[in-house]
Amino acid sequence: MNATTANHPFIVFAGSRGGMEALSRIVHHFPADFPATIAVVLHTHESSPRYLAKILGDHTPLRVAYAAEGDEFLSGQIFVAPPGAHLVVRPSRIFGLDHGPKVNFTRPAADCLFISAAHVMGAQVIGVVLTGGDGDGTQGLKEIKKHGGMSVVQSPADAQVPSMPINAIIQDSPDHIVMLDEMGPLLKRLVEAQSTKQSWAATAL
Repeated sequence: MNATTANHPFIVFAGSRGGMEALSRIVHHFPADFPATIAVVLHTHESSPRYLAKILGDHTPLRVAYAAEGDEFLSGQIFVAPPGAHLVVRPSRIFGLDHGPKVNFTRPAADCLFISAAHVMGAQVIGVVLTGGDGDGTQGLKEIKKHGGMSVVQSPADAQVPSMPINAIIQDSPDHIVMLDEMGPLLKRLVEAQSTKQSWAATAL
């Protein structure tokens, strides 16, 4: 699908310690024809070997790849932020890589992705904060909701490190707080509902 006309749901994930395990369990639920673009920020060191996409790809039928500058939004694909760069959404609805200063003491940072996605994609965005330390993703979730999107947070009760979920819950009042095993089915329902709504709107025009 052309990036400038992409109108399908856009899921953005934030995670740190324990995030890969959590994501692997979530994307296992998504079918190969899942009608959404997915972007993932996991906190990694800039010298980290680029293994995350391969590991995640072993748990899902979706296509998984590290994002590159200029990548178009593709339904049924997972884009992973590469080590040492912030993954962002450009105003022209393509992905970009920002090598600027660290945000929330990390690069990549989820807030960079979440905030840029909210400004460009609006109500199409579903923001998800998973296990991890500190508060990355919280400001981004607030911005997503401000622009009409939805926020989902992993329950701190089953997060390996609960700081990121707790921060998001306290500051964002998320739309959904769910246990990890409920996350995949919930996101499937949200995407299906959003896709149906968009199809109805397109037909009504």
